[in-house]
Amino acid sequence: MSKHQPTELNLHRQSKVLEISFDDGASFNLPCEYLRVFSPSAEVQGHGPGQEVLQVGKEDVSIDQITPVGNYAVCLHFDDGHNTGIYSWDTLYNLGANHDRNWADYLDRLKAAGHQRKESN
Repeated sequence: MSKHQPTELNLHRQSKVLEISFDDGASFNLPCEYLRVFSPSAEVQGHGPGQEVLQVGKEDVSIDQITPVGNYAVCLHFDDGHNTGIYSWDTLYNLGANHDRNWADYLDRLKAAGHQRKESN
């Protein structure tokens, strides 16, 4: 069972933000791009430490659909065709709680790989 349970989940399509609130009072606004580049799927995370695949060009990605997975997670269907990541409640909580650090690390990895984020529309 998940340590954190959501109380509300709202997708704001125009701003491309997933808003999620939890039973401990925590609430996070997670951009679709952030959720896509930190997908828990093997396609993104690899099959072991050090096998992560840097995601580039995801600035304009949106979520088309959210599918419940049991009572412990959701599958996010992105408009770029990616839909293999299962986002447990704990994963979403951790992505929210660690957003600033994760995002800074992602930007550093992009820069080190010679990529530059374009401004999203």
